[in-house]
Amino acid sequence: MSSPDPQVRAARNHSTPAGGRGPVVAVTGAATGVGALLTERLAASDEIKQVVAIDERRGECEPAQWHILDVRDPAIADKLRGADVVVHLALDLDLGSDSAARTAYNVRGTQTVLTAAAAAGVHRVVLCTSAMVYGALPDNELPLSEDAELKATAEATGVGDLLEIERLARRAPRAHPGLNVTVVRPAVLVGGTDTALTRYFESPRLLVVAGSRPAWQFCHVEDLCSALEYAVLEKVDGELAVGCDGWLEQEEVEELSGIRRMELPSAVALGAAARLHRIGLTPSPAGDLAYTMYPWVVSGSRLHDAGWRAKWTNEEVLAELLEEVSGRHTVAGRRLGRKDATAAGAAGATVALLGAAAVVRRARKARRR
Repeated sequence: MSSPDPQVRAARNHSTPAGGRGPVVAVTGAATGVGALLTERLAASDEIKQVVAIDERRGECEPAQWHILDVRDPAIADKLRGADVVVHLALDLDLGSDSAARTAYNVRGTQTVLTAAAAAGVHRVVLCTSAMVYGALPDNELPLSEDAELKATAEATGVGDLLEIERLARRAPRAHPGLNVTVVRPAVLVGGTDTALTRYFESPRLLVVAGSRPAWQFCHVEDLCSALEYAVLEKVDGELAVGCDGWLEQEEVEELSGIRRMELPSAVALGAAARLHRIGLTPSPAGDLAYTMYPWVVSGSRLHDAGWRAKWTNEEVLAELLEEVSGRHTVAGRRLGRKDATAAGAAGATVALLGAAAVVRRARKARRR
């Protein structure tokens, strides 16, 4: 994604009073999650003139100017007038969402925001996808550069939506000359998040597929917000990967977490995951397993070159994740109640790991009724 025209950048810099506060920033999805954290961060910054918060309900950040509407509503263009930058964080990546409805919301919402931003005279849109778009492959370099080819497929939860958002981002500057689009791609996001990858650490055993080469890199939400602020302030351009420095091998993860592994042949693990998802017993498709099998670690070199540094280490983020998920019981991506977890633990190691024991018995009983 290209940088703004030099005359546009010069005009924008000229419009900011010397020594004064900077851009007006609109944040979508501002009431919850990363959007709420970023809205608070920007509202407290001396480098930001004003924050315009957009969501379907009002959040808690009082200094922000709130607009309550759906990001798919074309009326959003009126709410963006006067903004210099839009950070679009109104995405549905909930494991429990209907996949078709989720895609319709994510793709249509991004299309509408990009078109509305251009119509409103916004200079820059910052989108947030995931480093998952690079794909998890056995021959991936460690680490991947930002310019690495996006080799992911739509087989994992929400990744198809993220790939479509990436395509919209690439097309936007051509469709709307003068609009700069920056895409930020975090590693495994931790800090009040619930994804197939964070649920991996809620399992009684860590599933390791025989012959795989996992490498774990995390991104704390505080570091993601810091990177997004860098993009907002135009300290860095282009596609940006963000995460902790380096990565952890599977053996290090097991030692730090104290959770033992269960190693299974690839055909058994992938086959069981596919069957359990197909009959609706687990939210995670088999494609999610690839991200626990092969590396997709990113270098973050563009942010590093701009002077940004992660404040959290992989070890620290893993410790926070383990504290967050303490007491939860998940197998094959499906959360279990206490009774289910006890039954699964007694059902045999392999069956318990895949989440089949209690949930399959329950499904069979339901079919007999």
